Amino acid sequence: MTSRRSLPVPEGLDGLRLDAAISRLFGLSRTAAADLVSAGAASLDGVVSAKSERVTAGAVLDVDLPEPDRAPLPPAQVVEGLRVVAEDDDILVVDKPVGVAAHPSPGWTGPTVIGGLAAAGHRVSTSGAEERQGIVHRLDVGTSGLMVVAKSERAYTVLKDAFRERTVDKRYHTLVQGRPDPLTGTVDAPIDRHPTSAYKFAVVAGGRDSVTHYETLEAFRHATLLEVHLETGRTHQIRVHMAALKHPCVGDVTYGADPTLARRLQLERQWLHAVRLSFAHPADGRRVSFDSPYAPDLQRALDRVRESSWT
Repeated sequence: MTSRRSLPVPEGLDGLRLDAAISRLFGLSRTAAADLVSAGAASLDGVVSAKSERVTAGAVLDVDLPEPDRAPLPPAQVVEGLRVVAEDDDILVVDKPVGVAAHPSPGWTGPTVIGGLAAAGHRVSTSGAEERQGIVHRLDVGTSGLMVVAKSERAYTVLKDAFRERTVDKRYHTLVQGRPDPLTGTVDAPIDRHPTSAYKFAVVAGGRDSVTHYETLEAFRHATLLEVHLETGRTHQIRVHMAALKHPCVGDVTYGADPTLARRLQLERQWLHAVRLSFAHPADGRRVSFDSPYAPDLQRALDRVRESSWT
């Protein structure tokens, strides 16, 4: 069984070989794309062309795609508070609550985004390992906010490339202890696994390139609200870089935060929320942006900071 798909060539693919353009647009391997062209199952502006033909922006690619084998969905599990912000044929944008992992992993038996989407009847891409199908990036279990999940195979490939090429704009807000100096700055420090703790990460010489930009939104006596922009997406990156500045995220006792402040604010996790996500839509390249309000526990803690004389 096959299905006909037609898409215009976006500006970013102008000049690519036909097989490479098909690979990128439809989420196929380069070999599979070349095989489709050789079999006459693909055309450029209605003309069956050689796989080495160069495409131009705006030209229409028509491809007869084989129906993918449907891999089994991961175990469905209703996830309270998991909210779908936007959905179309290619993507799902979700607002993830705290206490939820992106996908199943060894040692984690709690709720997951993938399990919650399955329980709600949402289809996701079959690309990637079975336990993380459709997942192109992650948020920590203790971090709330926006994630994008691929529904189509094309979206999976395009979004993975976008995150790898750092064209996705990820914005976070975090409440940190103290007041950073300078109030606006950049942390450019490599991150790798912690030398002595299996579950932590740290700034380590020779680690992976990691860059975090931050800007002060509100400054209080003992805490500061920051907007953070990530160039890279390392595990625990914001938490590690804020700790390296000696201004850990409020409530993040794993990375050195004072538990007394968290208790005063009645906060049981790190104050960190993915507030904005912007990227080129995998179907046509148009820029799309999504925003998320603070999770209720974070908003309550921030309100207490604003109202309390000791902060």
